[in-house]
Amino acid sequence: MASSKKILIVTGDAVEALEVYYPYFRCLEEGFDTDIAAPHQKKLNTVIHDFEDWETYTEKRGYGIDANKTFADVQAADYDGLIIPGGRAPEHIRMHQDLLDIVVHFFDENKPIAIMCHGSLVLTPIAEKVKGRKLTAYSACKPEVESTGAEYMNEMDYVDGNLVSGHAWPDLPAIMREFVKQLKEK
Repeated sequence: MASSKKILIVTGDAVEALEVYYPYFRCLEEGFDTDIAAPHQKKLNTVIHDFEDWETYTEKRGYGIDANKTFADVQAADYDGLIIPGGRAPEHIRMHQDLLDIVVHFFDENKPIAIMCHGSLVLTPIAEKVKGRKLTAYSACKPEVESTGAEYMNEMDYVDGNLVSGHAWPDLPAIMREFVKQLKEK
């Protein structure tokens, strides 16, 4: 029997609840060994972003979810796939060099990467890794995507090789379908 795939979800406080829980449970459903890494090993606070009658999304407090590893404890080479959820977490986790080293590894090794919504903000400090690539993100992140030299795709989900990106949590089924497909093909 083939060994289980190992998946790493990188996030922090203020991660969008659906964007961390849906991929986490989807990976467990596939039998993948899945870790959640954050700046600190702790119960993370999630947020719920919803699309109501505002000109932007609304935010409410969500559930807690445990980060069982720190970025510093992660050995990226041990993992087969990377998931970067959105919410507000990407704004602050991108300031951790250990996280950036993890993400660079996945680009350099051409391993599957699923990135959702504001997760694209994690790419701004490592712009050289996405320059010339195509991806989508929440529309308010378009300037940051373009500042990396990547092409912003005005689509709900987009696949550019190993990089699977999505606009927001309603696009999770398509994002995870492609991510799981890529993992199974490797």
